[in-house]
Amino acid sequence: MTKDEIKLRQVTNQYLMTPAPKLQVVRDLCGVQAQFMTNALHSLKIRCNDFDEATVADGLVKNWTVRGTVHVFAEDDLPLFIHCNNGNDYRKNEWNGYSFWNQRDKWALTPERQKYLAQVILNALEKEPYTREELKEICREAGMTEPEESSMFDQWGGGVRELCERGFMNYVVQEKKAFCLSPEFTPIPEEEAKLKQARRYFTNFGPATIHDAMYYFHASATQVKQWLEQLPVKEAECDGKTYYYIENAKNYNQEIPKCLFLAGFDQLMLGYEKKESLYLPQEHLRKIFNLAGIVMPALMINGQIVGKWKQKSGKLTVELFDKVSEKEKKTIKEKAEMLWDDLKKIEIL
Repeated sequence: MTKDEIKLRQVTNQYLMTPAPKLQVVRDLCGVQAQFMTNALHSLKIRCNDFDEATVADGLVKNWTVRGTVHVFAEDDLPLFIHCNNGNDYRKNEWNGYSFWNQRDKWALTPERQKYLAQVILNALEKEPYTREELKEICREAGMTEPEESSMFDQWGGGVRELCERGFMNYVVQEKKAFCLSPEFTPIPEEEAKLKQARRYFTNFGPATIHDAMYYFHASATQVKQWLEQLPVKEAECDGKTYYYIENAKNYNQEIPKCLFLAGFDQLMLGYEKKESLYLPQEHLRKIFNLAGIVMPALMINGQIVGKWKQKSGKLTVELFDKVSEKEKKTIKEKAEMLWDDLKKIEIL
């Protein structure tokens, strides 16, 4: 395969050519990253043929999944991503064993106190969803100390994250950070779940290299090779690299879109090793992947990242990294007006 053929397959498989129903998109793409809900919404908007912001949360949940990052994904995929120690810790409010969190130096919760405060949170959520700050206040009223608060509501997750990872609760699918009780589900063994995720990856992100899969899953080369041995992958060579993919009966007979406004943390950027990206010139790497860990919304013209964008209060600002023609600038404006019907100003820098 040529580079252009690989890019065409990737863009098509990620529903950037032909949109599909929302639940099909989130299942096939293993969800969309959602530290910032506006990014997740845009990622779905450009891929779904039934996108409606008023009902977008229907059938979706929000939790820590791939790479340990927060994603929005299909509710019926909870068993695929929330493994609960192979089901052994599913909804288990006992904390005597070793965990990543309770081995940290400043962890202030004893197993007994963690159990008590966890139950306080769960009892509150039985009534209605609550924001982090509201849950903190409820726990303070129940006797939580400042050191305990730092552990239970650690900025990276802490005790609250452990409750999510044990199947008790999820984030509410909205921008404001709030939690709700999780629907019941039956966890499946983690090894089985990871293989299913890998199948989806090579079907809907492929063709992809071993390095790409390592980057996407934060997995070892050994783990990726084990998955490949169990999956019906085909191989393609390009520029000395081996790409793997699973046939999915899609047609690759269109041209790559002339203009795409990719979301921040878009799957097309996160799905492949960023230092080997077919789309992002390395001299512009830090303009999209900044040192603070933010992946900026990228502008793609004819299969190449040429800038980044932001849209707020009816104003779209596009910062170009490379020169584009006047015709391409016109295309950028036309695409923007199709995406946002309330645009009042477009500024191209």
